[in-house]
Amino acid sequence: MGFWDENSFLSRHLKAVSCANVLTLAYQSLGVIYGDLSTSPLYVYKTTFSGKLSLHENDEEIFGVFSFIFWTFTLIALFKYVFIVLSADDNGEGGTFALYSLLCRYAKLRILPNHQEMDEKLSTYAMGSPGETRQSAAVKSFFEKHPKSQKCLLIFVLLGTCMAIGDSVLTPTISVLSAVSGVKLKIPELHENYVVIISCIILVAIFSVQRYGTHRVAFIFAPISTAWLLSISSIGVYNTIKWNPRIVSALSPVYMYKFLRSTGVEGWVSLGGVVLSITGVETMFADLGHFSSLSIKVAFSFFVYPCLILAYMGEAAFLSKNHEDIQRSFYKAIPEPVFWPVFIVATFAAVVGSQAVISATFSIISQCCALDCFPRVKIIHTSSKIHGQIYIPEVNWMLMCLCLAVTIGLRDTNMIGHAYGLAVTSVMLVTTCLMTLVMTIVWKQRIITVLAFLLCFGSIELLYFSACVYKIPEGGWIPILLSLTFMAVMYIWNYGTTKKHEFDVENKVSMDRIIALGPSIGMVRVPGIGLVYTNLVTGVPAVFGHFVTNLPAFHRILVFVCVKSVQVPYIGEEERFVISRVGPKEYGMFRSVVRYGYRDVPREMYDFESRLVSAIAEFVETEPGLEEEGTNVKEECREIMEAKEAGVAYILGHSYAKAKQSSSMLKKFAVNVVFAFMSTNCRGTDTVLNVPHTSLLEVGMVYYV
Repeated sequence: MGFWDENSFLSRHLKAVSCANVLTLAYQSLGVIYGDLSTSPLYVYKTTFSGKLSLHENDEEIFGVFSFIFWTFTLIALFKYVFIVLSADDNGEGGTFALYSLLCRYAKLRILPNHQEMDEKLSTYAMGSPGETRQSAAVKSFFEKHPKSQKCLLIFVLLGTCMAIGDSVLTPTISVLSAVSGVKLKIPELHENYVVIISCIILVAIFSVQRYGTHRVAFIFAPISTAWLLSISSIGVYNTIKWNPRIVSALSPVYMYKFLRSTGVEGWVSLGGVVLSITGVETMFADLGHFSSLSIKVAFSFFVYPCLILAYMGEAAFLSKNHEDIQRSFYKAIPEPVFWPVFIVATFAAVVGSQAVISATFSIISQCCALDCFPRVKIIHTSSKIHGQIYIPEVNWMLMCLCLAVTIGLRDTNMIGHAYGLAVTSVMLVTTCLMTLVMTIVWKQRIITVLAFLLCFGSIELLYFSACVYKIPEGGWIPILLSLTFMAVMYIWNYGTTKKHEFDVENKVSMDRIIALGPSIGMVRVPGIGLVYTNLVTGVPAVFGHFVTNLPAFHRILVFVCVKSVQVPYIGEEERFVISRVGPKEYGMFRSVVRYGYRDVPREMYDFESRLVSAIAEFVETEPGLEEEGTNVKEECREIMEAKEAGVAYILGHSYAKAKQSSSMLKKFAVNVVFAFMSTNCRGTDTVLNVPHTSLLEVGMVYYV
């Protein structure tokens, strides 16, 4: 006799929903994450066989290059990133900053100066089991005993970040230029200048539509990437069958050894082109927060990986019988009847790939601003529904100018490829080193497991990195110049803001002095709320001393507001405000610490006043030790609400940093010239905090650091 098993039915239903959700996310990820990775076939073989390796265009060398591409793709993209790195998420977030955030929490690295113990009670701050291994304890002890090592780790992370920004300059350039160059096969008389002009027009169009937001055109991204991958994989199968089915034997790693043995130094140098086959794997990890780890793994393992391997295999089969077409192999390998459709799809795929890295750069810069590692910029939310989709005008136009400069200046995809390879391998090496620390400190793996990971993947990446370094004179200098420039900007900004915070801490107004002035603080207290913005989470800021000294009146309710970042990706609204009282109750002074994660972006705070006042009123009602003073509590809440109705004023310190006279010339140049220039030209604090100008009062101060 049968019976109805409700639990079994619900279980099957939830599994079906879960599977459908994973597959949906996997499909959507094709248009956001894999645009860069999927356009690599446009230029990999062309760049690899540039230079002296073009003298070795025989079957064994072509088989060897394909073997290198296959094993690099399998070991780095599949094994390292999909199977290992994607598991190192920070509350679902990925990327260099996610790894660094994990290390900062578990190893207690305090790079943000206003850290509080209460931050560790955040729901997203959870650090798992408290157990320690001998290796993790040793690494933590090293960082504690050597504070300079913490600064070195920050610089190392910034190096990887700057190289990733360099990727965002080179990816649109090489993708668009490679795609457009295909038209010369059908129109041979077309001058190279016209190819460059068309590429520049497309690049300008890509950057011009950024302000509308990814979500407005994202619905066509996944179909384009899907059509592109299906096209190149189908052509790959066709070319393999038609030209040389023996190419399948190149899956054996023996061909890599034969390749290096026969080509020697030229073969080693050419590996700088092979590594371009895995450009974009870092994007899988960086964009983890927009999707789920499982959906990214499914999309890559079952669709992207086989499609790209088939595409590279087919192109190698074509080249083995058409050596003379090595520098235009991708478009030459396309069957004549489908050339123009594939060319159109390739151009759109290049746009999709460019969009992915541009959006990633906006996120990176936003995170750098949260960690005080980049000058303040205007951050605009382009979607009211999708968290994290932002647009930064200054960065957008800066990237566009750099892309145009590289396109017009180099014109050669081979040289751009050499630059691209160095940027890619640098970011991968940084990720490998950070993952080694995460495996030791966070995952608490055995030393043998950590060393196996480091030696296996680190040695492969060092091999490619060394090949790319050899190409520095031939274009590799571009990412180095870009990264050093961004590194200088980030480090000087971080140094200047840290020194200003130290000045604030050293020059705090004594609470004894405030209390000695009495409840009126030596001034006439007028109706209203005064919000004094400060970087301090404790004490009274020096800027307030100027008011006490120079102003005859101040607001009845005084709130010291500190907007700060915490080493977690997100903070829920219920944990956003931390309210405390400053001084005795009759003084009417409070402190509000407003906390954001490094992935949080403060939106237009049109209701900030209401939320803040509500948080203060809630604090007053639940303040410990006042259970028996119900009447007084209600009276104080009424006074706070009346003060809000009377008006809210925002008081900001407009500070200028200057190096002390005893400082070195280098420090004077960094602080008085570079930091001062950035401070003058970046977005003001009032703009970043969305302070209404009609209620703003600024006080100038000079900080001698």
